[in-house]
Amino acid sequence: MSRRKISFEGQMSIPFEEWEKDDAEPVAPVRRNIYAAAEIPQKKQPPVPSSERRLYYLSMGSGSSGNSCYVGTGKGGIIIDAGVKADTIESMLKANGIDISKVHGVLLTHDHSDHVRYVYTLVRAHKHMRVFCTNRVLNGIMRRHSISKRLKEYHQPIFKEIPFSLGELEITAFEVPHDGSDNMGFSISYDGRHFVLATDLGAVKERARYYMSRANYLVIEANYDLHMLKMGRYPEYLKARIQTEDGHLDNMQTAEFLKEIVNPGLRNIFLCHLSQDNNTPQKALAAVRGALEEIGKKVGTAANTIEDRSADVQLMALPRFESTPLFAFLPPPEDPRS
Repeated sequence: MSRRKISFEGQMSIPFEEWEKDDAEPVAPVRRNIYAAAEIPQKKQPPVPSSERRLYYLSMGSGSSGNSCYVGTGKGGIIIDAGVKADTIESMLKANGIDISKVHGVLLTHDHSDHVRYVYTLVRAHKHMRVFCTNRVLNGIMRRHSISKRLKEYHQPIFKEIPFSLGELEITAFEVPHDGSDNMGFSISYDGRHFVLATDLGAVKERARYYMSRANYLVIEANYDLHMLKMGRYPEYLKARIQTEDGHLDNMQTAEFLKEIVNPGLRNIFLCHLSQDNNTPQKALAAVRGALEEIGKKVGTAANTIEDRSADVQLMALPRFESTPLFAFLPPPEDPRS
């Protein structure tokens, strides 16, 4: 019996054994695939309780006065937009038990002031954060606003339709039409679920429809009531701009779109960026609720009442200046891992 070592020059050496008998033909070497997962004993992991797989959402302001929200898990999260004062963001997070040291960064949807006004103040005070946006958004901020050029030191470029990870969240930016330098929504995936935000868009194009159609929790613009806009005090050029594909969605456009995409997986709808002059929460909610009820959907109020628990989908208009309650989304009860 003899033992030989077979090596491949310049590569990792792998030992093989060859057994030889005096009265028999040599047995061919047995080559094991060291990369085969089946050959590595896998310890069965216990299922993660659904209480530890919560996805959290907090709106801290929605509208032309300032936009910002938080999305995260039990291990940390991200802020989307920073049009609300930095100390207000900090206090709202703290009031809801969220440690700002566990906020990985700030995502920016576009370069309009009501979305970026306080981003430098926020990251300067919390230097562990990075600012995630496209190069065109950063250039637009530098060009349009009196924000320190040192913001570039915190910038992490992202690209539309190319996913990236922050903590436990996988994030994909997608194109939306608006009149900023560059404009995007975000699809945020965690635990097989999708949180999607699309604010400031004048139409729903193919790629935005794709991501919003897959949402379990959807934040979507319902900016204006068409009659209020037409009869309102805005100059005609501004009224026309708002109604274009690079402007904003009105209540009925949002309602008709939601009627087309609503499905059993869509559990929460949040109407965002309501105009202070050309809309009311009552009008926006009535338009969307009416459209969904037309197709037989039972619509809840997102207030977690007993009646809400039997609804097909929860609907809420985000407040302009105040924060919402901290929403803690659980996996569906039919999930076998729960």
